[in-house]
Amino acid sequence: MSTRLCNVVVDAADPVALAEFWANLLGWRASPSDAGEVDVVAPSDEGWEFDLVFVPVADPKVGKNRVHLDLASESPDHQASIVAHAESLGAVHTDIGQRNVPWIVLADPEGNEFCVLEQRPEYAAAGAIAAVVVDAVEPLRLAEFWSAASGWPVVGTTPGTASLRSPGGRGPWLEFIRTGEPHRVKNRVHLDVAPLAGEDQWAEVTRLVELGARKVDVGQGSVSWQVMADAEGNEFCVLSPR
Repeated sequence: MSTRLCNVVVDAADPVALAEFWANLLGWRASPSDAGEVDVVAPSDEGWEFDLVFVPVADPKVGKNRVHLDLASESPDHQASIVAHAESLGAVHTDIGQRNVPWIVLADPEGNEFCVLEQRPEYAAAGAIAAVVVDAVEPLRLAEFWSAASGWPVVGTTPGTASLRSPGGRGPWLEFIRTGEPHRVKNRVHLDVAPLAGEDQWAEVTRLVELGARKVDVGQGSVSWQVMADAEGNEFCVLSPR
């Protein structure tokens, strides 16, 4: 049995407006769904295997997000044009202590940090989004858990990073970057996973608990998914099979 990545979920005070920002920035399609959610869906040729999902949440953003998106660029001019486009849509430059680096750190209209990377050959097949990046106290340990949760192998490590890649070799990477800051508040950006069609959702929940996850209550009430946290406290949801 296994689960696969389904969504990157973003808490939003105004899901419609934030989804429109990201859809316009990426050139993707925004599609409102039930319960006030808005899905932002990649073109089929991007190789993106899951959606960006914006959900209504009343709680304000507190501190730097532990999960963020890195955008890919093809040249210095392309990087500059992405930054300019993002600014025209309402993004602003933000300082998270990055100092003298070749990438540009921005925040979307609700303060969610993201990076516009310089050209990097490893992201040539990624599409608009190069990577989903997760802060981690122990990157390799967390990457190994998420490899088991996503079905993506660990394809690269350094002393401070660990990277996962879809077996198909297209779409974004899932990367874990060392930080000295532990998880303190509920993540504003999280991942969803789901069993494949015909498999058992609750057996997968049990499997993930055995791998080091735990069930958590974030006020979800009676829902069809199980909210969990990985070994470093990052919340994620196990959806119904699909």
